[in-house]
Amino acid sequence: MGKRFLLILIFLLVTVSLCFAERVNGYLRSDGTIVNSYERSSSDGTVRNNWSYEGNSNPYTGQEGHNHYRHSPSSEYYQGN
Repeated sequence: MGKRFLLILIFLLVTVSLCFAERVNGYLRSDGTIVNSYERSSSDGTVRNNWSYEGNSNPYTGQEGHNHYRHSPSSEYYQGN
């Protein structure tokens, strides 16, 4: 029973995390730089839930966010134009 519950829990967590992420295909920049494919948070009009936003972390890499997005009105750190 315990293993079954654990498997269901893991399945649900993976499914939910996939709903809030999107895959970006790799591409070649005009300067010849190859950009590998990667996962990013889904677009929803706010920067506060981006993985790179201050206080958040990337669930795939564990990297802590440090960006304040001072250029975006949806950021609490917005400083105007």
